[in-house]
Amino acid sequence: MKWPVIKLDGKASGNMELNDAVFNIEPKKESLAEVVRWQLARRQAGTHAVKCRGDVNRTKKKLYRQKGTGGARHGARTANIFVGGGVVFGPIPRCHCFKINKKVRKLAIKTLLSIKIKESNIVICEDFNLKEAKLKDLLNSLEKMKLSSALLVDSSLECENLKKACSNLHNVNLLPTIGFNAYDALKHEKIVFTRRAVISLQERLVGKVS
Repeated sequence: MKWPVIKLDGKASGNMELNDAVFNIEPKKESLAEVVRWQLARRQAGTHAVKCRGDVNRTKKKLYRQKGTGGARHGARTANIFVGGGVVFGPIPRCHCFKINKKVRKLAIKTLLSIKIKESNIVICEDFNLKEAKLKDLLNSLEKMKLSSALLVDSSLECENLKKACSNLHNVNLLPTIGFNAYDALKHEKIVFTRRAVISLQERLVGKVS
């Protein structure tokens, strides 16, 4: 399919041919949900912990004799039924990561791009070359392109002026193509690619097309 290309000032700059195998597939939303869950699981520190019975610093002496008291049989005060005792089956430090197939990860990104393009939420820009690292210039460019919440994606982050200009914007982020992922893309309304970013992303997902 063909998609229009614009410049930072919002003016047209021709069209670009997009690969249907990347931008026009039947969406598999379950793969997208699984990949997002996988990403969030990898972010968890897994440092949560509680004191089990063996970790509680209390005497291990038997409370009272086994028989003849008329009460229930008890051992040490570290039992979980007592205040200050250990916790049974509580959380321990562990890794929340799980494995996911690379094909599923690629399918999730293709699904995301196909959904975004059907909603007209993908913009292709000629380049991200700002003349100066000024927030005002970037805001003017975003206004001309009618963008409020956007993820900017370039094949490499050589555009120093843009990096500095968008560092204070919470609704605009900049990523290299290699770091493009489903979770960050879903947090923004629009995804803005450069020409070379689209080429690089298509090669990453389906390989070079001769």
